[in-house]
Amino acid sequence: MTSKRPPTAKPYCDELRGRVEACGVQITELSTHLQGQLVAVHPAYDLSFDGFAPAECRNNPAARTAWAVQQLKWAAKASRNLGIDVHVTFSGALLWHTVYPWPQRPQGLVETGFGELAKRWLPILNAFDEVGVDLCYEIHPGEDLHDGVTFERFREATGNHKRVNILYDPSHFVLQQLDYLAYIDIYHEFIKMFHVKDAEFNATGRSGVYGGYQGWIDRPGRFRSLGDGQVDFISIFSKLAQYDYDGWAVLEWECCIKDSEQGAAEGAPFIENHIIKVTERAFDDFAGGQPDEALNRRMLGL
Repeated sequence: MTSKRPPTAKPYCDELRGRVEACGVQITELSTHLQGQLVAVHPAYDLSFDGFAPAECRNNPAARTAWAVQQLKWAAKASRNLGIDVHVTFSGALLWHTVYPWPQRPQGLVETGFGELAKRWLPILNAFDEVGVDLCYEIHPGEDLHDGVTFERFREATGNHKRVNILYDPSHFVLQQLDYLAYIDIYHEFIKMFHVKDAEFNATGRSGVYGGYQGWIDRPGRFRSLGDGQVDFISIFSKLAQYDYDGWAVLEWECCIKDSEQGAAEGAPFIENHIIKVTERAFDDFAGGQPDEALNRRMLGL
């Protein structure tokens, strides 16, 4: 698809949205996972992540970061012009290499790391705030935002910026052995996006959470197609309905065994069958009657 108009411009976005919707589908979200990753890269990962940036920015960490920041700011405008009020990204990582430290982390390192991460993201968060779009970080191992505690650290470092929110994906919590249902209870007010992906964790006497540098097929923790793993989606959909989550449930496929086309064909009806129409009344409302303070006092013996 080619156009001389900037990809963030309203006419371009209107045209794109119209073409997509003419096919009977909708754009639910834009993603800047790779760009977000490049907002904060520890030098140990420079070679690994350089390929995420255009050729002119490679071998130049400062230019790479500046490019990523600009991409995020443009993505904010593009999301708004597409009529989307949520956007997903990665946080990047300055501290990940210290997640299981030896030698021990020096005092103040974590605070300094999250302070720098927040400093880099605040101009981006402000750009999203200007257009009324929530920035949802996918809570993900490899990122400095990879669980509840790190989300809280980052949010506090940004001054509790109102655009700091969460993309919830339970598969990443299975691999960490984190309680993904309690996570919803704790952070439901920040969960604005939901990727529906299954996973399993089967520890052995030879390997556990860290995986032993094995490929996906041999790790104790691995991603699976919907319904083939261990995630309790009945409880997840129930909790999200309980807390009035009103966003999309987006199928994400990364299975190490099943073909993607079969995963998609099975996954779409799997999600549809789990979506809950929330009841508008309690089953025993008929027995409650209308409010009657005099009757209530009589029943209490008052």
